[in-house]
Amino acid sequence: MADDLRTSLGCYGDTVVKSPNIDQLASKSNVFLNAYAQQAVCAPSRISMLTSRRPDTTRLYDFNSYWRVHAGNYTTMPQYFKSKGYHTMSVGKVFHPGVASNHTDDFPYSWSIPAFHPPSFRYEKEKMCKGEDGELHTNLLCAVNVTEQPGGTLPDLESTEEAVRLLKSQANDGTPFFLAVGFHKPHIPFRIPQEFLSLYPIDQMTLAPDPMVPKLLPPVAYNPWLDVRKRDDVQRLNISFPYGPIPKDFQLRIRQHYYAAVSYMDAQVGRLLSTLDELRLAESTMVVFTSDHGWSLGEHGEWAKYSNFDVTTRVPLIFCVPGITTLRNSSFPFIDVFSQSKHSFNITKVIRNMVELVDVFPTTSYLAGLRAPKPCPDVSFQEELCSEGDNLAYTFRHGERREHEEAISFSQYPRPADTPQVNSDLPDLKDIKIMGYSLRSWDYRYTLWLGFNPQTFQVNVSDVHAGELYMTADDPGQDENIYSDSDHSVLHRKMASLPHTMSLQVKMRLQLLYLTAGMKTNRKKVG
Repeated sequence: MADDLRTSLGCYGDTVVKSPNIDQLASKSNVFLNAYAQQAVCAPSRISMLTSRRPDTTRLYDFNSYWRVHAGNYTTMPQYFKSKGYHTMSVGKVFHPGVASNHTDDFPYSWSIPAFHPPSFRYEKEKMCKGEDGELHTNLLCAVNVTEQPGGTLPDLESTEEAVRLLKSQANDGTPFFLAVGFHKPHIPFRIPQEFLSLYPIDQMTLAPDPMVPKLLPPVAYNPWLDVRKRDDVQRLNISFPYGPIPKDFQLRIRQHYYAAVSYMDAQVGRLLSTLDELRLAESTMVVFTSDHGWSLGEHGEWAKYSNFDVTTRVPLIFCVPGITTLRNSSFPFIDVFSQSKHSFNITKVIRNMVELVDVFPTTSYLAGLRAPKPCPDVSFQEELCSEGDNLAYTFRHGERREHEEAISFSQYPRPADTPQVNSDLPDLKDIKIMGYSLRSWDYRYTLWLGFNPQTFQVNVSDVHAGELYMTADDPGQDENIYSDSDHSVLHRKMASLPHTMSLQVKMRLQLLYLTAGMKTNRKKVG
């Protein structure tokens, strides 16, 4: 699992990035091209994926509560595997550390042994980045000489070494194992080995195709990227709050460093996969690769995550299943990204329909030969083991026959106010006044920003602060908001008779069908 990794991978069609090891994995996998996180921030997304419950069920929208005591004693994916006889292990950032996982990474519930965190991560927020003045700073851009870092290492290097050690310890054990490895990159700061920058010459980098804030973007939808602004090198730019923009030359450097961080993380994935080969485990080990959410690289004038756009909610999701997606003699030789030869892989098993990170738990369980958790009832706070996602196993046997127009993903993001302020990106629960709920279908992204009560966790569907509607076929970057307040007023009257017990997801799906009735047909006629 990567951290803050958008679909900037070769296997997802990105022509700039160099990600040969993940691309090699994808060539032997089911690749879900439209997988979405449930909230574009670390702790809520990770807890949601690992429990297969949405943020409104975990009641975690920030970093400040532990779901077992705050919402319900939900069974996690590793806990489920552990209960079935698996030896479960965690390396790096899997759960978000701290209060959100009870300061133990949910040990001993989820893990057979205490979770491993790389010791060098303690330096990640300290002054480790050499500036142009020769002094050390807490910079955003932080390519370093690894030999000069404390211990001569970096967190993801340490995590890879520990994961390799654990794999070797399990190779001849005979006990089935569940190993979760969470890499810290490409999360900021971009403290990465400096040699990876050479893969991306700055004169070959380009800006985001839509670097301006869209004219019809509701202010509540904008994230002012405070965590980026706090870095020493960004502060020196004296960028106006909240809309910026960042100077173009610095934008190019951010994009360069992000891509370099992806290649650095890809190399660690390659080391793990090649270890599976060396230990003769590749033929009997399912590999799942994903990220907690994406990251904006200047699209809509935004940086970081903290929004409902595709660039922050869409994630890579890759399943490699021996005997199903691969031949029994499949192997994963390590690919050195610095070698002169270009690496090209044929990605054949792709799923284009919308799926979600809450689908990972039931799908992984089923493919491992365990019974997938049953679907959750509409209200599931008392249910310890159930899933709010779907079992995607059918896509492995039968592929994808057609466009499934009714398939949707459902994401959300909280805000403290209608306009950007200093806590807009990461409001504490008590400060949340508005919740942005967003549906992504094949043709549309539809978002409503609704009044929210943080004490009762209730959303007021009648209190509409703003709306967004994007037609993705004509507007893949989601820059032209075609939502109309007047249309929604009519819609609200028509929907007033719907049962109060109907879920928000179902109501919004019906609203989307009404709002877009005729749009697709008319577009086809014009075309």
